[in-house]
Amino acid sequence: MSTTIRIATRQSALALWQAEHVAQRLRCIHPGLQVQLRPMTTRGDEVLDRSLAELGGKGLFLKELEISMQEGKADLAVHSLKDVPVDLEPGFTLAAILSRADMSDAFVSVQYSHLQSLPHGARVGTSSLRRQAQLRALRPDLHLLGLRGNVNTRLARLQAGDYDAIILASAGLERLGLAAVIRERLVPPDWLPAPGQGAIAIEARSTDTRIMHWLQALDDPETRCTVSAERAFNATLGGNCSVPVGAYAVLGEQRLHLHGLVGDAQTGKLLRGEIAGSIQQVAELGHSLAEELLDRGARELLAAAIPPPVLKR
Repeated sequence: MSTTIRIATRQSALALWQAEHVAQRLRCIHPGLQVQLRPMTTRGDEVLDRSLAELGGKGLFLKELEISMQEGKADLAVHSLKDVPVDLEPGFTLAAILSRADMSDAFVSVQYSHLQSLPHGARVGTSSLRRQAQLRALRPDLHLLGLRGNVNTRLARLQAGDYDAIILASAGLERLGLAAVIRERLVPPDWLPAPGQGAIAIEARSTDTRIMHWLQALDDPETRCTVSAERAFNATLGGNCSVPVGAYAVLGEQRLHLHGLVGDAQTGKLLRGEIAGSIQQVAELGHSLAEELLDRGARELLAAAIPPPVLKR
């Protein structure tokens, strides 16, 4: 039996950090196991002049990695869970979900200490529809500018003066040793992250029992429980990034509390809700909260959702 595992990963600094983190965990848990990284570029990395919603969703970050596994060139792929569609391609599964890091969004600015200190009409960079909706709800005066690329590219554009502030994921900044640039953490319940934000997921072929065995020890049950509720909420709403969807679940005393929202990235209208129940019914809780928001008007937001106009540079 082979003792080598090959990890397919995107080539960005953050993706490589996550893949190496998984590799180190595997080497520590299974001494003698050989782990190799197979970096590659995905379509989501190559096309940066259009939003993910226009291109077809965050699944663009997965396709090439899945093909590599199908062709036997890699055994597993490491992803940021927030980038993983709720419906995987047939034959694949999330074999492990690691313990969640900080799920918050980060307000990053050279001049300003927090979101509310931005002057009227300030330029804020983000291409996330979820972030745009919440920004417009809090500060309708802001000018929202599209922003794609890896973390260092985005920070460089901020430093160059293209923006007064940008919004990034706190976990990604921390993993790259860049936590010092965070001026304010945007946290629940006032600000909701993407479903699964802050968690690292490992995708593998569902029939590969050898790999599933190696990965079993990396799975964190509490994180899997909370993100499963968030992803069930997202799945009921359509499961893609064509509309702004935020969700965050937390565990306490055998109960799960789930917050969710659906928004309008053009007007800043937000529909919010929350639900609590048994940890044995996390999928049902996510589904029920989504159905509640659909009945309250989210259905119309979903039906009318198109990428909103964002000022371009």
